[in-house]
Amino acid sequence: MAAPLDPLDNRLLATLPQAERQRWWPALEPVEMPLGQVLYESGRTLSHVYFPINAIVSLLYVMENGASAEIAVVGNEGIVGISLFMGGESTPSRAVVQSAGQGFRLEAQLMKDEFNRAGPVLHLLLRYTQALITQMSQTAACNRHHSLDQQLCRWLLLSLDRLQGSELVMTQELIANMLGVRREGVTEGALKLQQAGLIRYARGHISVLDRNGLEKRTCECYAVVKTEYDRLLPATTAT
Repeated sequence: MAAPLDPLDNRLLATLPQAERQRWWPALEPVEMPLGQVLYESGRTLSHVYFPINAIVSLLYVMENGASAEIAVVGNEGIVGISLFMGGESTPSRAVVQSAGQGFRLEAQLMKDEFNRAGPVLHLLLRYTQALITQMSQTAACNRHHSLDQQLCRWLLLSLDRLQGSELVMTQELIANMLGVRREGVTEGALKLQQAGLIRYARGHISVLDRNGLEKRTCECYAVVKTEYDRLLPATTAT
């Protein structure tokens, strides 16, 4: 039997002060997050926010013709659904589970009530939102100025930071949709990384063999994003 999920395995939840934990924990609902599940669609009002534990969620901007490109990834460091407490209620992006796992969800009204208390939760969520905006901005710059090889390394490293272990389950088609490129480009990029001994890719499973090698091969965008998350979201658990 699988061990029960622990909210402390989500970095954002683990940073909550004790008083907030006592209020939140009974309201957190464990949920399965299967590959490809859409947590919210563009323009829809959110009913819940989500805290991934061992899943990764991709935030995608979807064009009118159905084409999409990833603008950010969220895993065990954060929350999916910031528009709920930022006042917009909805967002033009789509949230899709890109790596299956589990997490917790919290009802929309409860989240808004907590944010409106204007205490530690408000400041924590605003710091997280700043980190997420940094990731979105850096992704846009990276997609414009850096090679597909560097983008792929950045994407792999950001995904690894949000999972336990060194393996991802991801098809080339899904990676192509995330990066907004043709599938052939992903195939070529993954082959280069495999030939360099950095990853092993087979039937949708990506195993990272040399993380340091990926960090040396990627652009500065990964370090910018990681540094900002580490600065804004302390790794230590609040007491």
